[in-house]
Amino acid sequence: MGLSITKNREVVFVNAREGLKTVKARAIVLAMGCRERARGAVNIPGSRPAGVFTAGTAQRLINIEGYMVGKKIMMLGTGDIGLIMARRLTLEGSNVIAVLARKPYPGGLMRNVVQCLYDYDIPLMLQHTIVEILGKDRVRGVLVARTDENSLPIPGTEELYECDTLILSVGLIPENELSLSAGIELDRRTGGPIVNESRETRVPGIFACGNVVHVHDLVDFVVEESEMAGKGAARFVQRSVECADASIALLPGRGLKYVVPQRVNAANVEDGLDLFLRVNRVYGPSYIEVKDGRECIKKVKRPHMSPGEMERVRINRSNIEKMKGSDLIVEVVGVEG
Repeated sequence: MGLSITKNREVVFVNAREGLKTVKARAIVLAMGCRERARGAVNIPGSRPAGVFTAGTAQRLINIEGYMVGKKIMMLGTGDIGLIMARRLTLEGSNVIAVLARKPYPGGLMRNVVQCLYDYDIPLMLQHTIVEILGKDRVRGVLVARTDENSLPIPGTEELYECDTLILSVGLIPENELSLSAGIELDRRTGGPIVNESRETRVPGIFACGNVVHVHDLVDFVVEESEMAGKGAARFVQRSVECADASIALLPGRGLKYVVPQRVNAANVEDGLDLFLRVNRVYGPSYIEVKDGRECIKKVKRPHMSPGEMERVRINRSNIEKMKGSDLIVEVVGVEG
C-alpha cells in the first residue's frame, strides 16, 4: 500500500481494494519507527558475496524463518540488536569470532555487553573496524584494522580473520519519509522531527513518538513517549484549534549530542517535563545542568554516562516556574577526573 500525508493532515493512500483514497484527519500520530543502516552506509570495500546481513535481518531469519545465517561469524558494530544476536548465534552453535567497535566504547547498553558478550566469552574489540570484505560467491574473510582517535582505520594494522558471515550492527535511522512528505522540520542531530512537550511537530496537529523521533534503548521509554503523543493528539482534537508554537527552545550544550523535546511551551506543562538526552562520549562522575540563561534551574549528578545509554532528566513544575522565557541549555559540567 502506498501512503503519504500533507500539511493539512490529509492521508493519501492506495490499495488494491479501494484504489486511490484521501482521508482528512483531525490529528495524526507518526510512529514509523526506524530502519537499520546497511553496508552502503558504512562504505566497506569489497565485492558483494553472500553472507553479509544486518543484525535485524539475521534476527528475523533465525527467530522467525528458522534459518541459520552462518557458522563462523564476525560482527561489526555494537548496537543492542547486534549484541543480542551475538549471544543468540552462540546459543545456536555458531562461532562468533569477535564483535568490533570503531570507537573506544560500545554503542549499546552496558548490561547487554555484559550479558551477551562477557558472559559467553565473546571477544569485544574496541577501536577496530573492517576495511575489506573478502570473497566472491560467499564471504571467506574480513580485513580488520585498528582505528585512531578519530575512528579512522590506521594503515598497516590490517589483520585477516577467516569467516563465512558478517553481521552489521552499525546504527539505526529514524524512518521519516512520511514526515518529509508533510513538510515537517527534522532535527539533524536526532534524524527525527522537532517536537514539543506533547510530541507535536512544527506542523500543527501532527505528532510523533518513539524511534521516529529519536532512537531509544528501552521500549519503556517508547511506550511513555507514545502516551505523550496520544494525549497531545487527543487534546488537540478536543480543542479544535491550532496549537501555538512552543516558545522556548531546548538546546544541547557542552557534552551532549541532542536533547528531546527540542521546544516547550511552559504553560502546557502540567506536572513536570521529562528531557531525554545523549552524551557525546563516556563520562565518569559528572553533572547534567539545565540552564535558563545564566541561572541553573536543575542539576543532577550521574556516576557514569555513555553515548549508548539515554539519560533522562525531569524538570519539576517548581523548576518550570523559574523559567524566564529564554532558551534552555542542557550540558554536562563538573567532570571529576
